[in-house]
Amino acid sequence: MAVTVRFFASLRERLGRDEVQVEASTAEQAWQLASGEASLPANVLVAVNMAYVDPAQALEEGDEVAFFPPVTGG
Repeated sequence: MAVTVRFFASLRERLGRDEVQVEASTAEQAWQLASGEASLPANVLVAVNMAYVDPAQALEEGDEVAFFPPVTGG
């Protein structure tokens, strides 16, 4: 199913894009297809439709999957 994948902050800079459409059934598969990388880095946060989820989260047609680098600060 078609989903929109969005990358934020340093991930956007590293991958050279902020948004792409892919056909994926899980959030982790969306990462693999959109980034071209074999596996999702352990410290990357995943959200589907603005709610944080596990990378194994199943996707539905039209979902928005977002990937965020770890955030620190105070």
